[in-house]
Parts: sequence; C-alpha cells; structure tokens
Amino acid sequence: MNKIVNIAVVGLGQVGIYLLNELNTKKKDIELKTGKKINIVAVSARNVNKKRRFKINKRIFYKDPLKIFKEKHVDILFENIGLSDGISKKVVETALKNKIHVITPNKALISKHGDYLAKLAEDKEVNLEFEASVAGGIPILRTIKEGLATNKITKVYGILNGTSNYILSEMRDSKDSFANVLKKAQKLGYAEPGNPKLDLNGFDAFAKVRILSALAFNTKISKHKCLMEGIEKIELKDIEIANQLNLRIKLLGISEIINNQLFETVHPCLVSKNSYIGNVTGVMNAVILEGKPVGESILQGEGAGPGPTSSSLLSDLISILNGSIKKPFGISSNKRKSIKCYDVDHYKNSLYLRFEVKDKPGVLSKITNRLAKYKISVKRLIQTPDKKNNKATVVIITHKTNELNSKNCLSIFRKDKNILKYPTLIRIYN
Repeated sequence: MNKIVNIAVVGLGQVGIYLLNELNTKKKDIELKTGKKINIVAVSARNVNKKRRFKINKRIFYKDPLKIFKEKHVDILFENIGLSDGISKKVVETALKNKIHVITPNKALISKHGDYLAKLAEDKEVNLEFEASVAGGIPILRTIKEGLATNKITKVYGILNGTSNYILSEMRDSKDSFANVLKKAQKLGYAEPGNPKLDLNGFDAFAKVRILSALAFNTKISKHKCLMEGIEKIELKDIEIANQLNLRIKLLGISEIINNQLFETVHPCLVSKNSYIGNVTGVMNAVILEGKPVGESILQGEGAGPGPTSSSLLSDLISILNGSIKKPFGISSNKRKSIKCYDVDHYKNSLYLRFEVKDKPGVLSKITNRLAKYKISVKRLIQTPDKKNNKATVVIITHKTNELNSKNCLSIFRKDKNILKYPTLIRIYN
C-alpha cells in the first residue's frame, strides 16, 4: 500500500458523520501508528444540506455513491448506510470487485450476505472488516479471530443490544413504563428516533449472534429459522416481580454447539441479581465466550452510540494500514462448513409465567391442571389479588420444561375467558 491512502466514506448518519470527524482530527495519530497518510477523497449521503453534527467538505460530496468508483481512486471505503440489501450491498460489492478494502459496521448486511462478500474479498485479495458490526466498541471479533484463534469455542452468549439493555435497566431504576423509557432512549440517541423496532424485537441482536457463530465455530452463516423474541412485551410489573424473586430481566443472544448442532437464539431471560450478566446495566454490552483451553472469557463495553462504533471502525482501519490481507472470517471461505440446526423444540428452561385473570374460584386450579397435562410442574406460585377490579395477577415459576411443551400448553389459554390476556413468558437462564 502506498504512503498516501485514499479514503471514501459512504453514509453520513450518526455513525458516519462521527467517523468522518474522527478521521479528520486523528490523521497525525494514524500516521504515527501506521506510517501512512490518509486522504479523504469522497463522502456520500442522500442530502448534502442536511443539518449534521460536524461539517462536511461539499467539494468531495457525492449524492450517488456509485459515481465515486468512476471518478476517484479509492484504496479504502467505509460503508455506514446500514441496509441489508439495496445500495449498501451494491456499494460494498462494487468496492470489493474494484479491489478496494471495505470497512463496515453493517450487521444486517454481513449477517445476510457475509459469506458471499467474504469470498469476493478473498478472490480479489482485499480486506473486508466488520469489527463494529457486533458489540460497538468491544473488540470481540478480533479477539475470536486472533486472540483466541487456537481455542475450540463451544459457546458465545451475552448482552448484544445496548438499546434494549438501557430500556430494561432504566425501567427498573426509574419505575417508569416501557413507552416512556423508550422515548428517553430516543432523546439520548440510544434508540433510532424514527423506527426502533429492530432493536426492540431482537433482530439487531440476532444478526450479531449469526456473525459471532460463524466466527466462533468456523461455519457458514446460518440461515435456519430460530427462536427470536424481543422486549416489547415486558412490562414494569414483570421487572418489579423479578426484583422480588432476586432476579433481573436481560435480553440475551446465545449461540452454542449442542450434539454437534448449532443452536442460536435471542430472547429475554431472567438471570440472578448476583450473576455477572445480571449486573451489566445501561447501554453496556457484554460477551461471554466458553472455550478450551482458555475457559471462560468476558468482554464488556459500550454497545450503542457513534463513539464506540467509530472506535471499532478505526481499529479496522489501523489493521488494514498496518497489515497483510486477512480472511474476513478468520479462515478461508472454502474451509467454512454448513452446520445442522439444533431442534429448538428440545430447548429446556425453567419458566416465569404471568397470568392476568378474573378473581373467581377454580381459575387457579384450572391453570395448574393444564400445566400438569403438558408435564410442566410448578416450583413456586405468587398470587396478587386486585379486589377493587375483581382481578388477580398469578405468577408461576416452573421446573425445567422444553419449548414444545410450553408452546402447546400456552396456546390453549387463548380461548379461556377467565384469562384476561395472553400469558407473559420469560425463560429463566441458568
């Protein structure tokens, strides 16, 4: 690579504009660490006149990012648009085909098209780096690819979405409703102002789980339909009851190898207040790896916001400026195998079940009889009457049962007029 390196930045949202400012202000640091001078030759976004946190050089602005490839010589391209397809994919694909190194924080793109783009990068002998796509500022992907390269990893799990973790922590601390805390998260820039759905429904964390699985287990990115639940149904009531039970609610992403099969899931979990993961609060992310011979490793840091994301993007830049051509997923694409999916129906947990019921004789025994019919045994029961409204909240903690039993059993409760809403289910994670 030449002493002067030409850079293009495509996408100037929260992350893109912060990154551009970092590149402009840290040119000397980058040269000191790599011996290379960086030169920003093109920036691109939909609107040149949009109000942004930092100024842009309008002389190098492109509305159509694909024009950059025709008009400028680019060595490294940052893609910050964030779509799984469309212009995001086109820009990255075109850059790689033109032998341009690519750096992206785009987990939606990598979790969907990572195998194809990695193969393309290998064929063209350029780098495709995506450290910032998982867990913000935590160098988790490089840790797996390089730091733990000779370990046999069997499990990766943790808190992978800073927005959800902030909302659950803030509901607990402020005793405020989900809707109000979401508004607060949007104001602080932790949640998308327009549509925060992908953070809340588990999709964002699930895209990250798929990337982690591929890296940790040397497999192709899984395309299996898996268990994915978000935090939208969690109420303040659940957080307060969990607190009484010495538990906390966390949205966990889990990936592990069970009987040589891949199991990936994202769902809310009840964890002990005394556990490590139970004490990771706010926008913090934490990733726990289990492997041999290393044992258990924990990495924790900020997972949401342009600062942590830019930190990872710049670490990818330094890696490219300093180094050789690396395989995007640590090993060659043709050595990464597809893996069979573990049947989610066999997944076992104790359950927290909350029922809102009419307060009348026989309702509770009907619930416990139905649970027994599906081999779900009761470990603990808490009943809180609301005499004024002739209602009651019934919380049942069960012994371990599998997904198939709980799914079949709960579907019956839809038809019962004495049960006022579909039961809330949260799995208890050991």
